[in-house]
Amino acid sequence: MEGYFYLGRILKLFASKGALLVNLDADNPEDYINLESVFVRMNEQLIPFFITDIQLRHNNNAVFTFMDIDSPEQASLLTGCELYLPVEMLPPLTGNRFYYHEIKGWRVVDEVFGDTGIVEEVLEYPHQAILRIMRGEKEILVPVSDDIITGVDRDNRTLSIHAPEGLIELYLE
Repeated sequence: MEGYFYLGRILKLFASKGALLVNLDADNPEDYINLESVFVRMNEQLIPFFITDIQLRHNNNAVFTFMDIDSPEQASLLTGCELYLPVEMLPPLTGNRFYYHEIKGWRVVDEVFGDTGIVEEVLEYPHQAILRIMRGEKEILVPVSDDIITGVDRDNRTLSIHAPEGLIELYLE
């Protein structure tokens, strides 16, 4: 879904009028309380749906009511579907926080090693995200951690890191 980010998943029907319980994959669900529309992924297509109401619940859940969806039968067709928004709608991050898609192509500079390479992608694993850095033909894998990432320079598209001793050299041998 190039150009879009995953916002959440429709879990189930809520009440009897066609409202849907949605789990938002967001640190701050309140950032999305005033959405006018979302894109629902159906049959590998993103279909726009206009929102008439959003009510925040607990545990990153919200109740969405969509325009022209006014029966449980219509709403049930959307259960299990994923919700997306255009990347431009992501709230801006500051400090050392960043979106994984944002840093692709950025230069990585280690405090000890120096110029380490370019971020090819961020690999997302259940317990740890990993920076996949390319230095020429060599791949370097570095954990995404507040202890390791020491600076984010958006203007110069640079990540500053303090990799564990010997980690970078291990990949270059």
